[in-house]
Amino acid sequence: MKWKNLLKVAFKSIIKNKMRTLLTMLGIIIGVAAVIVMVAIGKGAEKRIQDQIASMGTNLITIFPGSMQSRGVRMGPDSGVRLTLDDVELLKKNATLIQAVSPMVRTGAQLIGGSGNWNSSVWGVSEQYLEIRDWPLSSGEFFSSADIRTQNKVCIIGQTIVKNLFANDDPVGQQLRVGKIPFRIIGVLKEKGQGAFGQDQDDLLIAPYSTVLYRMSGHVHVNQILVRAVSLEQMTQAQAEITSILRGAHKIAEGEDDDFTVRNQTDIAATAEETTQVLTILLTSIASISLLVGGIGIMNIMLVSVTERTHEIGIRMAIGARSRDILVQFLIEAIVLSLSGGLIGVLLGFLATWIVGLVTDWNTVIVPANVLLSFGFAGAVGVFFGYYPARKAAALNPIEALRYE
Repeated sequence: MKWKNLLKVAFKSIIKNKMRTLLTMLGIIIGVAAVIVMVAIGKGAEKRIQDQIASMGTNLITIFPGSMQSRGVRMGPDSGVRLTLDDVELLKKNATLIQAVSPMVRTGAQLIGGSGNWNSSVWGVSEQYLEIRDWPLSSGEFFSSADIRTQNKVCIIGQTIVKNLFANDDPVGQQLRVGKIPFRIIGVLKEKGQGAFGQDQDDLLIAPYSTVLYRMSGHVHVNQILVRAVSLEQMTQAQAEITSILRGAHKIAEGEDDDFTVRNQTDIAATAEETTQVLTILLTSIASISLLVGGIGIMNIMLVSVTERTHEIGIRMAIGARSRDILVQFLIEAIVLSLSGGLIGVLLGFLATWIVGLVTDWNTVIVPANVLLSFGFAGAVGVFFGYYPARKAAALNPIEALRYE
């Protein structure tokens, strides 16, 4: 009954001055809501990046050409040793931990056909490309190894090209001029959406790498080599095996740097997650300042309350209340004040998160553990900033308190 009475007295004291109570809780409310929203936005961004990286392909390993160093100056990617089709064949023949491999030859071209023209990216790849990227077709079929051997002028297009050139027609079977070369469309890729780096993954045309390499680009090297490892667990071993094979093919002596770069999706995902985590921590730290401001507000109001209720405290002590009872009474009032603000802040945080997601079309993910942590932190703020006023009230001299007007 003692605790029940203390809570009843605390609620009566809080309700007695509604406007002052609301203004006191405002800092806590805003702080808790801001923390929930900021964490939800950060976690949403993290999940979005993970989904976009996953859309690039499962167990994907990408091999980039290295860079050349001249007189101490690093010239940048593609300036040194090139990746070649011989490297691709060596990986196919000697690597035991890869499931599929494809060269990639990139160029750009003006596409003319359908209802007009459209500038897009052209990628030359092998018949295993869709398997590497986990990318199904929405219609038609993919080209074969025979198309690669004969440098056949066939292509598969993404949904962005379909929307801009063939909005009302089925593009499969139609002709499309790529630069000055006529191609026949044999398939349409299923929509992928935005990539991990903001690029439109659907704005591309895919053709046999031999056709793009020898008929369009005019080069003998490839821009990248894409590899699918046999399993996610063996990505690291597959990466080491690829490095060993290419070092041998490029005659790189022991102790010398690689003239190529091997990256897997785990490395890209880890870098992206680290960036979003830093951003989330920064935003959360800024939002947490509101909680501290709210705690200072609670301490100020509790000090005012102690001054206003000095006579009341004297009467309570005169009829038998101990200093500990006064301390607990005012501490409970501070905790009830902060937890009430925290509860309102949680509800406001859920509402604000939903509005942000609705208005901005941004992915938001509410983590229950962070909500509980924010609410618990609000209670801790009440204890921390409420202790000093409560201690001051408990230390009052009963006789001086009774004389206070």
